[in-house]
Amino acid sequence: MVRVALDVMGGDKAPTEILEGARLSSSVDTKILLIGTKQALAEIDGFEKVEVEDYLPMDVKPTEVLRRKNSSMYVGLKLLKEKKVEVFVSAGNTGALLAGATFILGRIENVERPALGIPVPSTNGFTILIDAGANAHVRAEHLVDFAIMGLSYARVLGREKPKVGLLNVGEEETKGDEVTRQAYSLLKEGLSDYFVGNVEGHDINTGRVDVVVTDGFSGNIAMKTMEGTAKMILQTLKSKVDEAGFFQKFGALLMKKVFAELKKTLDPRTYGGGFVLGVNELVVKAHGSSDSFAICNAIKVACQGVKMKIVDGIRSEIKRVRDSGAHR
Repeated sequence: MVRVALDVMGGDKAPTEILEGARLSSSVDTKILLIGTKQALAEIDGFEKVEVEDYLPMDVKPTEVLRRKNSSMYVGLKLLKEKKVEVFVSAGNTGALLAGATFILGRIENVERPALGIPVPSTNGFTILIDAGANAHVRAEHLVDFAIMGLSYARVLGREKPKVGLLNVGEEETKGDEVTRQAYSLLKEGLSDYFVGNVEGHDINTGRVDVVVTDGFSGNIAMKTMEGTAKMILQTLKSKVDEAGFFQKFGALLMKKVFAELKKTLDPRTYGGGFVLGVNELVVKAHGSSDSFAICNAIKVACQGVKMKIVDGIRSEIKRVRDSGAHR
């Protein structure tokens, strides 16, 4: 049974949708511990609860998590640190969650900057986008760390020899700013068996690579652009069917199963959330706008991460690369 701590107070739709997500995901294989204020937890039964007096609003400064030690996010991370749960899930402020995870849980040895790794849909199933929003400003060495963590994550998800690309404005080695050009050289030298070179935004979903490495600012924009495009496609498809004639609607009815699979593939809620990679315990960041369906899937992702031992996999891969002397 996987022990999951859930931040009831994190997210734009907290606590109502977070609690409903917990109800949807309750099963014999999962023990969910709810962390929230007394008022938020008053109307839900059947779960173990931890009451707190404070929570972090979505616009909070990241460092506030370290000062507000009775907040739901801080308490959840402490429970994880103390091994009372195996994974912590929050849809709260990304910066605060990263800061809290880094300072409370500690970084994996030789990892300077933890990052947010998100599986996004692609033609071969998924592509790991890292960093998807944790670090707006990075050095070239950080991007190499992200690549190593993304490789390990992709391996855990079943890719035997993942391919890595560096997100840039063009494929040529000379493209980009100084940081990306330096990162290109380091990746080419240290991860030559996996690194395919620069990739552009349109490559993220084509299956050309298994891991796309970038800074958190660009990664977050890319991720949210994909989410917006997916919503536009689904809404346009629905409106066109509604406006169509009888035969077109009949054809759409015959394609109902195909459309349902398309919606599942494109809906970002299906993926639930991503992992804060590079810290010593397992933390899942759900989208700030998560509804109950997304929270339910975030909990499923959390359980999968525990069973696949993602933290151990990243720790081993980081050590292997460092010991080989290939990184720097």
